[in-house]
Amino acid sequence: MEIILLQDVDKLGNKGEVANVSEGYARNYLFPRKLAERATAGRIVAVRKIMEEKAAHVRREAERADETRDLLSKTVLTISAAVGSGDRLFGSVTNHDVAEAIYAARKIRVDKRSIDLEDPIKTVGTYMVKVHVHSSVEPAEVKVIVAPEEHKA
Repeated sequence: MEIILLQDVDKLGNKGEVANVSEGYARNYLFPRKLAERATAGRIVAVRKIMEEKAAHVRREAERADETRDLLSKTVLTISAAVGSGDRLFGSVTNHDVAEAIYAARKIRVDKRSIDLEDPIKTVGTYMVKVHVHSSVEPAEVKVIVAPEEHKA
């Protein structure tokens, strides 16, 4: 009996694939658990079309992520912070501050959890920060310059 898998099944196949199984296995295990459905010509065509659309969507998303990574790699951010003695900051520059600076500079929303900043930045200087844009592309390296705040007299 030919079936279409609705979910990944170990040792049988992945979601959307057509598999050939015994009738008892399909009727007693796969169908009651909503793991598969009976394969008809119309359903096979429909499932293949859905899988192709998903693959195209994933490809477009990866291309957009690649463009975003290239744009972020060219970005230099300057973040002003209040400075005390010895170029130490009052407070620190965190992932959230870097994400806000990226949005202000390039109008790109980046989740603060996707920014690799091992420890908050606590001194004035230049830092290279990794930003994960998408799981399928390499992280972007953004140059972050932490500068002292200008004092108003």
